[in-house]
Amino acid sequence: MTGTLADLAEALRAHPAIRSKLSIAQATGMLGLTGDAAGAPGDDAAMIKTAEGFDLLAGEGFIPAFVQADPWFAGWCGVMVNLSDIAAMGGRATALIDQVWAPNAEAAAPLMAGLRDAAAAYGVPLVGGHTNFAASELNLAVSVLGKAQTPVTSFDARPGDVLLAAIDHRGRYVNFDNFCAALDAPHDRLRGDLAILPALAEQGLLRAGKDISQGGIAGTALMLAESSSVGIDLYLDQIVPPADVPLQRWLHSFPSFGFLLSVAPEVAAEVCLAFRKRGIWADPIGSVREGAALTLHQGGKTALFWDHAQTPYLSLSKKEPAYA
Repeated sequence: MTGTLADLAEALRAHPAIRSKLSIAQATGMLGLTGDAAGAPGDDAAMIKTAEGFDLLAGEGFIPAFVQADPWFAGWCGVMVNLSDIAAMGGRATALIDQVWAPNAEAAAPLMAGLRDAAAAYGVPLVGGHTNFAASELNLAVSVLGKAQTPVTSFDARPGDVLLAAIDHRGRYVNFDNFCAALDAPHDRLRGDLAILPALAEQGLLRAGKDISQGGIAGTALMLAESSSVGIDLYLDQIVPPADVPLQRWLHSFPSFGFLLSVAPEVAAEVCLAFRKRGIWADPIGSVREGAALTLHQGGKTALFWDHAQTPYLSLSKKEPAYA
């Protein structure tokens, strides 16, 4: 990485993966949704209280160019990313449905195979969906249902918390900035790794968290900070990318298994150890404080990445901070 820390902050602010999230505020505005609406928009999944606990509902639509360039992998990702959203909220996925558009059945076949293969690998059933074999081009969306007893949200990070990252480095870039550690992993490992999140949540060890999305570590930390109405100091010297991956690219990469977790300082070591025992890199990478700025720290230097009070990102924080 060359240039100053301020140059890095500017490059991250301008990156398409991070800027693409700005459209979420436009969409929720059209629907009249805020962070206080039913289901808590802005979280990794909608959360609905039930007599037994909480239902979790999430969905992902995919960039058409990605689906058409690699339909099998797109199908796999349709399952994988939805299951990560449920796990991020301390939940366990129970079922998936798909929505597939294709010119014909032959064009849809690799996409369907990717969906089927991933559902089998993770042990979560595909129970139906919507299919159109008379569309002009190949497209995909996938939805998931899950359940949680002790949900983990994006709205509960508190000043004084430690920000942890847990990311599986045992993978490779497949396309764009998608770092996939799932394709060659044993199926029991995939299932066991996702199960860490609800287990930690049910032990009361997780305050807040998010699945690392297409915005990467930087964009996801910003979403977490804004949702919780806090500031975050991100310590770049403590972030370890996989071998031969530049830090700048890693900060906006989308890992197949990656989570940011806000925890009380006294449990940080215990939470990291739970991931490390399964071969997953996990370490403190930041601290949560009062304010609205996400600040980068490296080599004794600091640079402002984003101030969500001055420039809203998702515009989906709750009216009052959860920690107030």
